[in-house]
Amino acid sequence: MNIPFEPFIFGIKVNIHLILEYLAYFIAFRYYVLLRKRIRDRISNSNRISIILGAIIGALIGSRLIGFLENPTDNINLEIIVQLLNAKSIMGGLFGGLIGVEIAKKLIGENHSSGDLFTFPIIVGIFIGRIGCFLSGIREFTYGSTTNFIFGMDLGDGKLRHPISLYEIVFLVLLFVTLYRIKNLSEREDGLIFKLFMISYFGFRFCIEFIKPNAFFFLGLSSIQWLCLLCWMYYIKTIKNLFKNAYKRIYIL
Repeated sequence: MNIPFEPFIFGIKVNIHLILEYLAYFIAFRYYVLLRKRIRDRISNSNRISIILGAIIGALIGSRLIGFLENPTDNINLEIIVQLLNAKSIMGGLFGGLIGVEIAKKLIGENHSSGDLFTFPIIVGIFIGRIGCFLSGIREFTYGSTTNFIFGMDLGDGKLRHPISLYEIVFLVLLFVTLYRIKNLSEREDGLIFKLFMISYFGFRFCIEFIKPNAFFFLGLSSIQWLCLLCWMYYIKTIKNLFKNAYKRIYIL
């Protein structure tokens, strides 16, 4: 199989990345619906809809903004505005969705944590989307820098590159399994699963950015890495508690 993978169906070239992207949305949503049926949701239907709407609006804005900031420009014209509307970033979508949810919850007066129910569907959705990114090769900016590392692959330009999408797929599988085990623990705070997902995934993305051929840096870090730092600051209390609990366990042992 050659990469980029461009299959023909009935003589028509298929955009496999776009198909898998839509499939990711569909399966993630159906998975969310299935999970909600299996648990007793403490959030009412009307409030849950408001939260989902806040997440969608926040994700849309965040995705476009961070996607644009990956390659910013000083010249603002019609073409740049179109690029802004078309640019997308899963990182911006996740953090923007988080902010959108928090704003929605403030407006409707909802105090219960809402993130745990979204966590596993999000992971599944990203997993499917990353398969599409890998099959698109260098046509999607999810490829790595050139390398002589054993895992280097030709992603469509004749050069051996880090297959970052594959690295991420493996990480997502491990993260899913780990969080699923934590979910079954009786003693855990409400909302912890989603917090651990955000901290872990943004931590992974912070590290993986060092082997991407980014064009824009500020103080040695890419725009995605600055977003990762912002996410960690948002969850700084949770991070401190995790280290504190880990220290207590080690001390007891």
